Amino acid sequence: MSSPPDIDSRIRNLAKDLGVLRPRDLLAHGIPREYAQRLSARGELIRIGRGLYTLPDSTGSSHRSLAEVSKVVPQGVICLVSALRFHGLTTQNPPEVWIALPNNAWRPSAPPFRVHVIHLSGSAWTEGVETHLIDGVPVRIYSPAKTVADCFKFRNKIGIDVAVEALRDYLRMYRGGADDLWRFAQLNRVNRVIQPYLESVL
Repeated sequence: MSSPPDIDSRIRNLAKDLGVLRPRDLLAHGIPREYAQRLSARGELIRIGRGLYTLPDSTGSSHRSLAEVSKVVPQGVICLVSALRFHGLTTQNPPEVWIALPNNAWRPSAPPFRVHVIHLSGSAWTEGVETHLIDGVPVRIYSPAKTVADCFKFRNKIGIDVAVEALRDYLRMYRGGADDLWRFAQLNRVNRVIQPYLESVL
C-alpha cells in the first residue's frame, strides 16, 4: 500500500533534517509509524537498525554509530574509548560504543550497535558534558579533559596503556589544558594516580 505523496515528502524532509529518523519522530508530527516501514519497503528509506531509518543517499560521518546509539539512548553520554576516538585522542577503534548512564538508569535493551555501559553518579555524571551535532543528531559526549580523567578512573576496564596514550595526546593537542584535566582528576579522585604520568609528560 502506498502512502499519500505529501506524507512521503514530509517523511523524507524529516529524515533529511534529523539525519536518523525514528518512528517516534513521525508520531510527534502526527504521522503513523507504519509509513516509515512502507517507505523502507520501497527503498525510499534505509533501515539501519531497529526502528532507525535514513535516506538512501545519506552517507553519514565516521561517527554515525554515536548518532545512532544516541537516538536510542538520548540520556546517555558517550565516554571512554568512544569519546577518545571522537576527540582524536587514541588510535583505538572500539568495536562497541561506550556510554555512561546514571546509576539508576536501565541498560538499553536493543541498541543498533553493541554498547559497553558504565554507571556514574553525582558530579562524575553531570560534569564535563558537551553536545555535538553528528549527522543531524545531538550527541552528548564528555569533554576531552573529562574523558582522559575517566580513562584513569576506569583503567582496569580499558587498560592503563590506553589512558596514558590519551593523556599524552591530550597534552599535545590542548596545550595549557593541564589545569582542566587536573580538576576532573580530582573530581574522579584519581589525582594521585594520574600525577606521576602527568609529571613525566610535562
